[in-house]
Formats: sequence, structure tokens, C-alpha cells
Amino acid sequence: MNTAEGFAQISIVLFLAIVGATLVVTYWAFRKSAGVESFLTAENRITGFQNSLALAGDYLSAASFLGIAGMVSLSGFDGLVYSAAALVGWPIMLFLIAENMRRLGRYTFADVVAYRFRQAPVRIAAGLTTLIIIAFYTIVQMVGGGYLIRLLFDLDYELAELIVGVVMLAYVLFGGMLATTWVQIIKAVLLLAGATGLAVLVLAQFGFNPVELFRSAAESYGEGVLGPGRFLPNPWDTVSLALGYVFGVAALPHVLMRFYTVPDTRQARLSVVFATGWIGYFYLLTFVLGFGAMTLVGMDAIKVVDKGGNMAAPLLAAVVGGAGYMAFISAVAFATVLAVVAGLTLAGAAAVSHDLWTIVIRKGAASPKEQMLVARLTAIGLAVLAVAFGILFKEQNVGFMAGLAIAIAAAANFPALVLALFWRNCTTQGIVASVVTGCLSSILLICLSPTVQIDILHHAEAYFPLRNPGLLAIPLSFVVGVVTSICTRDRQARERFDEMQSVGAGNSPRMAGVVAGPADRARTVT
Repeated sequence: MNTAEGFAQISIVLFLAIVGATLVVTYWAFRKSAGVESFLTAENRITGFQNSLALAGDYLSAASFLGIAGMVSLSGFDGLVYSAAALVGWPIMLFLIAENMRRLGRYTFADVVAYRFRQAPVRIAAGLTTLIIIAFYTIVQMVGGGYLIRLLFDLDYELAELIVGVVMLAYVLFGGMLATTWVQIIKAVLLLAGATGLAVLVLAQFGFNPVELFRSAAESYGEGVLGPGRFLPNPWDTVSLALGYVFGVAALPHVLMRFYTVPDTRQARLSVVFATGWIGYFYLLTFVLGFGAMTLVGMDAIKVVDKGGNMAAPLLAAVVGGAGYMAFISAVAFATVLAVVAGLTLAGAAAVSHDLWTIVIRKGAASPKEQMLVARLTAIGLAVLAVAFGILFKEQNVGFMAGLAIAIAAAANFPALVLALFWRNCTTQGIVASVVTGCLSSILLICLSPTVQIDILHHAEAYFPLRNPGLLAIPLSFVVGVVTSICTRDRQARERFDEMQSVGAGNSPRMAGVVAGPADRARTVT
């Protein structure tokens, strides 16, 4: 048996083992799940420690493992900007967001933003923005998953995308949030263990001295790989990217949704504390993996497999650990893709079923069975879109594409959360204007940026010079929200601000979720 045949057999065994184990978890969750509460939030039965691993699993996606490691392997130091900026966002989430999300909401990001405002306009704006962010972030996962399947089984990329979509949909439709949470936990443990082992094998090649690793990279590719400017030559691009990641991480809808799976605000805070530790540790490893791939695999060899560099980590595993370890790393990375896409799909299903259908269209009168049907139909639709997006954007670096998704979250969601939670004079019109401005300005600036104009459309120049819109879109969203609120009046919003402050830790607020009585219903859907 030659090396290629051995790798193929090991890959198939590991792939089937991981997918089989997660499908067993899905079946177990299906047996324990009943109703929309279980489908979307696992009935608040997840502990803070468990949720921290699930949060890490949700965030340590294909962008983190494949994209950032690949970016470092091709550009060097600039990849560190992505890791550092993303990590800074987690303390912001701890001190500003986590407790309020659990205290005021029940299913979605819109529950908190719309708590004290007129429900329909805010939920429409927040729900549609959530779907747009999910669409961008899904591209990241599907591209990574498609390349992994192609690498593992030598299949056509399009067929690989279809396999990813089908397996992910099984998690969501049958297991809901409970299955997705445990798949994330399993995946996070495997990912941390696999990346740790790979980093140890890399450092062993350099006498366990990271300085020697960096020196070797500089000798091969020049001192420029140890300094900024290879991937982001414009310093303002670096600032814009950092702002987008710092505030965007704290506003990603599928991450925020995780705070509804724990029983109370204390567990929500513990979730973020532990998750920050897991994520910080992992990002230290990706820097070693990126420079290890640059030195031991080589930039040219990485680009032959994938121009975006997304396969750098699996290729590195083959060099330092052989075919078996490459198969293991690839299988774990595939589990990463499946779990994150499942979480994104659940967040999208919750936005459509809860925010748009139940609250806006059905005025709070939808039955639990009806909500479940809408959620599952939405999941199927999102899976189809995910496959299509994965095929369309197959040559983009997934780490960079994640930066764009996070930039939209930073401009559309984060200002709205801050204004809704901490400014008494904010109005319904101000929140809607902030969300819409942040979302549309981000998308417009992305379309005018070098990413689209030069990299995709192959134009000579771009209309907007920065690759990331955060530097302009985030302050613009804040300014529009503040100015609009100053120019409008909303007495209900001011009165409910005081009520919002009095909602006790762990209590379920009246306005979140499916309201029970006619008086509450009338108040909720205005």
C-alpha cells in the first residue's frame, strides 16, 4: 500500500468516525428535544463551562483554524492582527453584552435590541441584518469545508460542498440547539488537542524555540514576514480591520444566541471567561502553525493546493506528523465547519421563525408547532444558500471573508446593542436607522473595496481604498442612531428603559419570546 492509499483509508475511517459520533449525539438530542424552546435554546440546560467550550467551538471556525493559519503562512505577521483583534472583543462581550443578553432575551439578538422599542420595525431590521451576517459568515465555513473534502477524498469541489450541506442540515433538523451544542463541545476539545499536538510537532523541528522558527521563516522569505504590511500594506486598513473585529466579535448573532442556552446570568459570565481562555490559547497556536507551514511546507506548495492558503494547516500536519496526523487534522477541521455552519443555520432559523414570523407577521399568535415548521423550513433554505455561496466564493481566503462578516456585525449590531442598553433617550427610529445604516454602509463599502473591485472584478483601482469598512461604517452607524434619536420622540422607549434596568438576573422578561396573554401580546407587537 502506497502513502496516498494509506492516507485515503485513514481519512475515510477518521471522517466516518467523527461524523458518526456527531450523528449519534444528534440522535440522542432528538430523543431529548421537544418544542421550539428546546430546538432553539436547549431549554437553558447547558452549564457555563459547557457553554464556554461551545462558544469557543462556535467562534473557532474554519476562519480561525484554516483561514488565519493560512494567512500567516502566506503573509506572516499581518495574520496576528486578526487573532489579537478578535481576542480583544471577548472582554467587551463579558462586561457589556453577556449578562444583558441572558437577562433580557429569550431566543435572538433582536429580543434585547427590541426590548423597550416598538417591536415590528426593530425586529424586521435586526432579523434581516442577522440573515445577511449569517450569509457572509457561512461563505467562510463552506469554502473551508469544500476544500477539506476535496483534499481528503479527491472529489469535485461542488460535490464536496453538497456533502457539507447535507450533513450539517441533519444536525440542525433533528438535533436542534442541544445537538449543535454538544457537537461544538466535542469539536472544540478535538480542535484544541489537535492544534496543540501540531504546534508541539512544529516546535520540535526547531528545538522548541519559537525564535528559531521565526528566524527560519525570515531566512526563507525575507525580514518582511516578521513585520506588518505584506497583506495589509495600508496602516488604515489594519486599524479598520481591528475595529471591525473588536466590536464585531461581541455582536455576532450565532455567538450571542449561545447566552440563551445557560440557566442564568452568572453562567453566562462564566461562559465568556472560560471561552476567552480557550480562544486566546488557540490563537497563540495558530501563529506557530502559520509560520510552521510557511517554513516547512512552503508558500508555493500551499498555493498549489489552494490559492487562498486555507489548506496550510492540514498540509503542515502531513509534513510533521505523516498521513495519519494530516487525516486527523483534516477530519477535525471538517467537524469544525459542520458545527459552525449548524450554529449559523440555527441563528438564521431563529431570526426568521421568532423575530419575523412569530412576532412581526403572526403578531405573537403562532403556535409552537408552527414556529418549529418555519424554523425547519428556514434551515433547509439556508443550507441550499450555503452550498451555493460556497461554490461561488471558492477561491477566497476564509479568514479574510470572516473579517467582512464580522465587520457587518460590528457596524450593524454593536452600535444598536450599546444604544439600546445604555442610552435612555434612544428611540425606535434611532435604533432602526443605526442598524440599517451600519448594514448597508458596510455592504456598499465592501462592494467598492479592493476585495471586490480588484480581487474579484479585476478592476485596476477600487472606489473605496480600505479592504475592511469598519473604520467608516461603525462610527457612521453610531452617529446616525444618535442624531435620529435626538430628532425623534419615543416616550415608551424612555419609560421601558427604567423597567429594563429592573429586570432581575435570570428572570424571563415579558417582552421576550412568545407572549402568553392578550395584554402582553398587544404591547409586544406594536
